Amino acid sequence: MGMELWCKHMTRLFLILLLAPAALTQNNFSLDGVSPLSTTLVEPDLHHVQGIDIEGETLWVSSVDAKAGKGYLSKIALRSGRLLAQVEVQQGNRIHPGGIMLDGDSVWIPVAEYDRDGPTTIERRNKHSLRVEASFEVDDHIGCIAAGKDRLVGASWGSRTVYQWTKAGRQLDRRPNPQPTQWQDLKMDGALLIGSGDIAGKSGASEWVSLPELKLVRRVALGKTDRGHSFAHEGMTYRKGKLYFLPEDAPSRLFAFKVPWAK
Repeated sequence: MGMELWCKHMTRLFLILLLAPAALTQNNFSLDGVSPLSTTLVEPDLHHVQGIDIEGETLWVSSVDAKAGKGYLSKIALRSGRLLAQVEVQQGNRIHPGGIMLDGDSVWIPVAEYDRDGPTTIERRNKHSLRVEASFEVDDHIGCIAAGKDRLVGASWGSRTVYQWTKAGRQLDRRPNPQPTQWQDLKMDGALLIGSGDIAGKSGASEWVSLPELKLVRRVALGKTDRGHSFAHEGMTYRKGKLYFLPEDAPSRLFAFKVPWAK
């Protein structure tokens, strides 16, 4: 190899090594220590929050009162935190609603037994009346669900297994989750799945992953509320460049953050 060619080769290698760390970190962000854009006190006692979604001026929340054996789906005024409507969703031993997502005029909600291996009813409810419109059964504890254009994505207890189904309930895919984060709430952002939750011994995060391989595309590390709760604990949604979290039980507070890449 001539000296000129060797120099070009070494220069190229140096640039690759120099730029590689930026490539690995350019989609990793942190909101730890960042003050929320807004904080809204939610008036009703939601007992134990599970999942949330937002549209316009309305907040939908799934929650559970394990002591009373009741699960709930609630509609709440986004600005005032006032309760607009609430229905019970439990079915016998299935008292545990999970993370939810809006889908047109519907809201998808899994209702499972309080058992990591127990069965689940996946319900499609009208987002206005909160009445059941359709449902199908899954022989696993589905803790959260997201709705895409032509499919549903759900995750098991602790999000160790990720499923895909048609909206009629036919299973399309089932695979182990390579990410260590225990997603509690799922959403779709175009073709990407967003999962939010805690990591054992570490702070929580919201993660954007590709489907079906669940490869990490973007990650936002999260801090804790002034009560010491991880923002990633339980309810999360993403709307118009903002991440929303409802991590606390009563009195619950809704926190909004602008994502670092949003203009």
